[in-house]
Amino acid sequence: MPGAPLLSLTWNDHVTGHRGFLVVDRLVRGVSSGGLRMRPGCTLDEVAGLARGMTMKEALHYDPRARYIPLGGAKGGIDCDPRDPAAYGILVRYLRAMRPYIESFWTMGEDLGLTQDVVDRAVAEAGLTSSIQAVYPLLDDEREARARLADAFAVEVDGIGLDELVGGCGVAEAVLVALDHARVERIGARVSVQGLGTMGGATARFLQRAGLKIVAVADIKGTIANPDGLDVEALLAARDAYGCVDRSVLRPGDQELGDDAWLAADAEVLVPAAVSYAIDAANQARIRARWIVEAANLPVLPEAEELLAARGVTVLPDVAVNSGTNAWWWWTLFGDVPADANAAFAHTRGAMRALVGHLLDRAAADGRTPRAAAHALAAERLPVITERFGTYR
Repeated sequence: MPGAPLLSLTWNDHVTGHRGFLVVDRLVRGVSSGGLRMRPGCTLDEVAGLARGMTMKEALHYDPRARYIPLGGAKGGIDCDPRDPAAYGILVRYLRAMRPYIESFWTMGEDLGLTQDVVDRAVAEAGLTSSIQAVYPLLDDEREARARLADAFAVEVDGIGLDELVGGCGVAEAVLVALDHARVERIGARVSVQGLGTMGGATARFLQRAGLKIVAVADIKGTIANPDGLDVEALLAARDAYGCVDRSVLRPGDQELGDDAWLAADAEVLVPAAVSYAIDAANQARIRARWIVEAANLPVLPEAEELLAARGVTVLPDVAVNSGTNAWWWWTLFGDVPADANAAFAHTRGAMRALVGHLLDRAAADGRTPRAAAHALAAERLPVITERFGTYR
């Protein structure tokens, strides 16, 4: 993979002084894909790393038999707390400044700190047709494809939008593949989840329904734990818009612990599903889990992963684990999946089982980490994609 991104820019908000970033790592047929995040402390380097990750996610889902043709990788970021009263105005001004790129070659959606409904509202206010309008010229039948995606976004399962569930379905399947690969019994396997937002919440729900035991979850207020298992549905129902749980729903056996207690939970699996860089060289020593499944982007720092690998902890990388949401958008838009929850979940589970299983097999055969296996697979597929489809239209 090339070292330098195709495009990298910094935007300065003339009203508040906040900064925003856009990095386009790669184009395929003139288009790239990657969400927009908003968080205090967001940097250009962070966005560049996430854009490179999007290039890999797209390549890892390349299937020459599918209608979905992988796009290039990109990412946007705004250095602002999404709870700041000025945040929405900053978002709209950022999108206005990025309008030429969104119209031409950057397709984007929600990421950390933003929800799709907020993105869609701001996109309309910024004068754009859609956050993914750059891909429309690549569709065989734009009207039919847009209607199919709109229908899919209207689907609800137990009162929750399908778009909020498919990513967690993919993460949960990655956990199940890891357990199956090691011949570890699923029923009763213990899981600790950091973050109970869209991705973490859906992951916890799918894993509990598969028979696993969620023994700890962490939000901005701290960690909630119960060695006998938490009532995930009650916690999810008591969340606010930022994934913070109302503690009044806790049961007598539930414990309130410190912010980072989720790290040291007595569990087989850790699922960091909140912020980047959550696990470093120092705090990794507290981890007792056998697997870390990266639902968030870049939650495990490289030096921490080396130390974890040395003591037998397997990290399943974000570029595979959390790629389900992005892939589902394109499977649906291009017509590989209909606007139906059962079909979406079945396709996501099948794709994730094949991908994660392949990475675990390859890692074992080559004596390398699953992340290294993912990088190698992406490096093999990217030239094939470029040769077949080209960088520009």
